[in-house]
Amino acid sequence: MSTIVVSHGLEANGDSVWFPYLRAELEAKGHKVIVPNLPEPGAPKPAAWLDTFDQAVAKAGPAEDIVLVGHSIGGVNVLRMLEQHDTAERGRFAGAVLVSTASHEVGYEALAGFFATPFDWDRIRAAATEFRVLAAADDPVNVPDPVEHVGELVRGLGATAVLTATGGHLGAFADDHIDLPEAVRLVLDCLSR
Repeated sequence: MSTIVVSHGLEANGDSVWFPYLRAELEAKGHKVIVPNLPEPGAPKPAAWLDTFDQAVAKAGPAEDIVLVGHSIGGVNVLRMLEQHDTAERGRFAGAVLVSTASHEVGYEALAGFFATPFDWDRIRAAATEFRVLAAADDPVNVPDPVEHVGELVRGLGATAVLTATGGHLGAFADDHIDLPEAVRLVLDCLSR
């Protein structure tokens, strides 16, 4: 059994967007899904989010049995956690799936701290075996060009990407409960490697 640990986005929680769907689909296949509620979701602080997420991941089991998933700024939180992850002590993760994740600052002052320093792509790549990116070309959040963000993540991570023509931010608001089979498939793809 593998564990999937999800970092939610701005103003979200463990029961937002497509997380209940992801949980139901993956638990039906025998996996465990954890979506910790990160502190102050309406005004996230990078250090607090990173610490809370890292604690949840540390309790989830050995890294090689874990796939990390992040939505929106939660994906950036996953990248920052991977960046500081000690692979010598804790091992490499099975994979990371980033959904509607920005590769650089997009104009939200409340989230600027997550982009205060450039990503250390080498350290991030070393922390997980597989990387997948899922985004929509019409994402209104990852501006000015959603496809540019996908390209930067693919190049930085050596990731495989799925880009849909439509779908917006793939759950723009916490109450947008949607099915996202592509996310399930990408998690399972990481686990099959």
